[in-house]
Amino acid sequence: MVHCYQNNGYNIVMDVESGGVHVTDELVYRLVPMLEPLFEGETLPGRDTVVKAALDQGLSWPDDEVTEAAEEILELASDGMLYTKDVYREAIEAFQNRQPVVKALCLHVAHDCNLACRYCFAQEGEYHASRGLMSFEVGKKALDFLVENSGARTNLEVDFFGGEPLMNWEAVKQLVAYGRSIEEQHHKKFRFTLTTNGTLLNDEILEFANREMGNIVLSIDGRKEVNDHMRPHRGGQGSYDEIVPKFQKVAESRGQMNYYVRGTYTHFNTDFSEDVLHLADLGFKQISVEPVVAEDSEAYALRDEDVEGLCREYDKLAAEMIKREKEGRGFNFFHFNIDLEGGPCVYKRLSGCGSGTEYLAVTPWGDLYPCHQFVGQEEFCLGNVDEGITRPQICESFGRCNVYTKESCKNCFAKYYCSGGCMANAQHFTGDLNGCYEIGCALQKKRIECAIMLKAALNEES
Repeated sequence: MVHCYQNNGYNIVMDVESGGVHVTDELVYRLVPMLEPLFEGETLPGRDTVVKAALDQGLSWPDDEVTEAAEEILELASDGMLYTKDVYREAIEAFQNRQPVVKALCLHVAHDCNLACRYCFAQEGEYHASRGLMSFEVGKKALDFLVENSGARTNLEVDFFGGEPLMNWEAVKQLVAYGRSIEEQHHKKFRFTLTTNGTLLNDEILEFANREMGNIVLSIDGRKEVNDHMRPHRGGQGSYDEIVPKFQKVAESRGQMNYYVRGTYTHFNTDFSEDVLHLADLGFKQISVEPVVAEDSEAYALRDEDVEGLCREYDKLAAEMIKREKEGRGFNFFHFNIDLEGGPCVYKRLSGCGSGTEYLAVTPWGDLYPCHQFVGQEEFCLGNVDEGITRPQICESFGRCNVYTKESCKNCFAKYYCSGGCMANAQHFTGDLNGCYEIGCALQKKRIECAIMLKAALNEES
């Protein structure tokens, strides 16, 4: 399968199955999809067949140039970089039937929050239930559960999440200390992450976080008016002015690495590239601004008619990032980070994030869910930290999901990069883990195209 597109003046040809990405001239770009039917058989067509087919397309280039382009295309196909076949469809079943190990937990140390963000899927931290803080004992059992169910895996991930986890800071510190105390005896290494709205950040917390947290996620939506509209305190006052200096201090104290400022854009700021650039102008080098996911009934929800403009915003952002990189003031945008040479194994790319199998969320009371977006939905409760997984059939249903079980993914160029998309979004919008959240899908495809173009442009400069 090939995917051809033009972006920012580049003609890009993706060979989906091999992962090959080619920046081509206009002639090759035009010929690649025209010649694709010739390469659908088990054996490669001969040179004369390919050249004749190219000449028969009636293109306006001289015959010698068309012949040269056809020969170049055949050479790429011969090298396994174009028109390659899907060799993973049959093998994915064996991968799915393996016994997975748990490698990451999202610890909901606080089902409470001091902000009243309008789009919060956690309902200001309540998650469809009551407010509460995780005790050290429950958190300890969660870490023990992770160790016991991680098999031979050494590196384990734990995200302190909420609500607002800094509302339960003493428990966070105790749990980090406990985790460190059991690493050596169990041959494990914990990588802790803190996700915070920043309002309670102080020097003592920052010093501890810089020593113990592998990553910090800092929640801010961008421009002051955008952030304060969607992320106010419960009294209605904005949070922008109090968190920006704190976040700048975090970023500088960590050498502009191992953190993200993370925002959400909505129907109210479909010009979200301005928010990304605003954050960059504040000095942040690691930025993530993501589309809101909300029911159509919400005023801030993205609509089908927003998608075309949002795609233009990604194009605009990518072009500006190239410009800034050339000027020596570049920054990283999370959704444009793409690895064309390495990254997760192909089976992992085909089966997704591991929610419900390798990654679980833990409530303050110790209940286990497939991920933080399922918390509070009792039909998806997997068990608890005392008894472990008591409803393995739910885990199995998540484990069976992959791009071949999702009709919209089977023949999609983006399948190796999005892994079939978010299962929580699919479930919430279609009632099926194998469904497709169409707005999210369209935006993901655009992000992937921009990311590859960006990579091509920056490689050209180097």
